[in-house]
Amino acid sequence: MMSTPAGRSLPIALVVEDEALLRILAVEVVEEAGFTAIEARDADEAVVLLESRTDITLLFTDINMPGSMDGLKLAHAVRDRWPPIKILVVSGNQRLQSSDLPTDSCFVEKPYQASALVDELRSMFSSPESRASQSNAGE
Repeated sequence: MMSTPAGRSLPIALVVEDEALLRILAVEVVEEAGFTAIEARDADEAVVLLESRTDITLLFTDINMPGSMDGLKLAHAVRDRWPPIKILVVSGNQRLQSSDLPTDSCFVEKPYQASALVDELRSMFSSPESRASQSNAGE
């Protein structure tokens, strides 16, 4: 787990995944990367959380899920309404190109290796040089 200076809380990641076991795994991954995870089962629940909190720094979302919008539409909505939030989109059913994604976001194909995903999440919040490579994640 990443260390933080005394008195400083960990960044908050919103994990959106409808399958409970995959959500548990995703929470473990973002926590290993140094985040505090909050969970949503679908995009509708995620939007409620986003509207009620100002401390979310990362959206980690699956694409295929029930509700009024899928994870890709959620990612675009988050980019439009909450531009500072970093976005990581995952899917085992779809392979996305960078042109399909909102700006300043990345895609990782399932199944993913937890250690590689931890590294990717950490790089999203590190130096600008590291962030330049995030659009190539999973390719």
